[in-house]
Amino acid sequence: MNAVNILLDQGLIQHRDVMQLKSDSPEGGHWRKLVEQGVLTESQALTALGKQVGMEFVDVASAELDLGLLKLVPQKLVHRHMLFPIYRRGDTVYVATSDPFDVYSIDAISAATGWIVEPVLAERVEIAKLIKTHLGVGSETIDSLVTQKKNEDIELLEELETDGSELSEMVQEASVVRLVNEVLLEAVEMRASDVHIESQAHGLEVRYRIDGILQTQPLPPEIHQFQSAIISRLKIMARLNIAEKRLPQDGRIKLKVKGREIDVRLSVIPMIHGEGLVMRILDKGSMVFELQKIGMDPEQYDVFKELIKLPHGIILVTGPTGSGKTTTLYSALVEINQPDVKIITTEDPVEYQLAGINQIQVHPKIGLTFAHSLRSILRHDPDVVLVGEIRDHETAENAIQASLTGHLVFSTLHTNDASGAFTRMTDMGVEPFLVASTVEAVMAQRLVRRLCPHCRKPVDAKSLDLPKDFPWALLEDRPLYTPQGCRECRNLGYRGRMGIYELLVTSERVRDLCTNRASSWEIKKAALAEGMKTLRDDAWKKAMRGDTSVEEVTRVTKSDKGIER
Repeated sequence: MNAVNILLDQGLIQHRDVMQLKSDSPEGGHWRKLVEQGVLTESQALTALGKQVGMEFVDVASAELDLGLLKLVPQKLVHRHMLFPIYRRGDTVYVATSDPFDVYSIDAISAATGWIVEPVLAERVEIAKLIKTHLGVGSETIDSLVTQKKNEDIELLEELETDGSELSEMVQEASVVRLVNEVLLEAVEMRASDVHIESQAHGLEVRYRIDGILQTQPLPPEIHQFQSAIISRLKIMARLNIAEKRLPQDGRIKLKVKGREIDVRLSVIPMIHGEGLVMRILDKGSMVFELQKIGMDPEQYDVFKELIKLPHGIILVTGPTGSGKTTTLYSALVEINQPDVKIITTEDPVEYQLAGINQIQVHPKIGLTFAHSLRSILRHDPDVVLVGEIRDHETAENAIQASLTGHLVFSTLHTNDASGAFTRMTDMGVEPFLVASTVEAVMAQRLVRRLCPHCRKPVDAKSLDLPKDFPWALLEDRPLYTPQGCRECRNLGYRGRMGIYELLVTSERVRDLCTNRASSWEIKKAALAEGMKTLRDDAWKKAMRGDTSVEEVTRVTKSDKGIER
């Protein structure tokens, strides 16, 4: 009896599913096709098939592993047959497999080790995670295990240019190409925003920034001998000079990963032990710019939505690098983008291409700066202008002139809070009365990690060591939530991020203070007196709602204790 009939007899699939499978494939198809189509889950299928053939189904993600067994198994068998030894009971070693009918691989592992092997069933993706976690990213390539299998998950969208040198030819070798592809593929699958490849005294170190936190990836020791080849391969992919190892270089790689377009910004800097690389990964396929879905509370959204429809003025978004400013501005542009509204942006770099919006990439080396491009933009009769960042006096002056001549200007500043934007612009040399009359609002923001909805744990707030500024009055009898860790979030307790916001709308009182060169502290107190909610306030609200944890609030925001309200 074949696997499909077993699943049919046990009521997990219907006759129509079998007929569809036969129509898709003359031979009748494989039961895994049904899993791929969402007819049933892999765990359901394996549990049913295991009962039929006398094999137990094990959740290897929560099993207690005997990792000493892994060292005794040839790696090629682990990779080639997708097997993983999990524990020993007496004289028997239990080995996880995702194929209940593959007796040859079990025989091969028994012959290679001399063990009495008992196969158990586990989900294929969980076995793959164990292999990558305990053998390291790139271990499959290092051991030359899949030389017959071409990795087609990653496709370069631009032709590579080589200079014909021995080094450039070496990095084109299949093993080096597969190794680099595997690192990139793992980063995309783990939703990493950045990949750090660092040359240390002991060799290579790879870290992924996931949801804003750096995580070191396990690597096989043999990877260190490929350090030069890995760095050179990435430099060639980004069209950089592989012979130049003394100066910083910046480049760009365009990829297609499993059908999704990925843009990689590569920065190379010489360090004391060799070159250090950081890759910023922009996953175009996964980005959705919707103002209502970036984490604003309904009241904040309603106010901000009205602000971005003003006929003229400046709206600033502030925060450190990686705080989501670009996402907020793009979402605002998409919200107001209409056929009768002309929007032009000047950015460095253009991170995502937006339909119906005219975008300019600045090139400071040839004189196309924010200030210069902004002067030219105004001759194109725009209604709305986005300036990537106000960095200097000239750009600030031009942005103010644009708003005074009837344009709505969006831009970013690097300040810690909303009130600091006013003093920052006056520090650049702009007249305070011009700042006061043109800046309509400032949005400060940060990103906090979302608690995994599958495993977050409710706890009594009184049992936690909470900071002194915790707003007990707003909590009432609700619990707080803490991270736990499960398969869905890779045992981190968090999955994804959300914004926290501080929206300062420029009132008459704030304009007076700005004109009189008041400090950012005085402007903040005035805004709070008029009802502004700080970043900390917004973060506490999201923690009490169960979206994030107390640890995230204290990690990302500063206490407002001492500020008069």
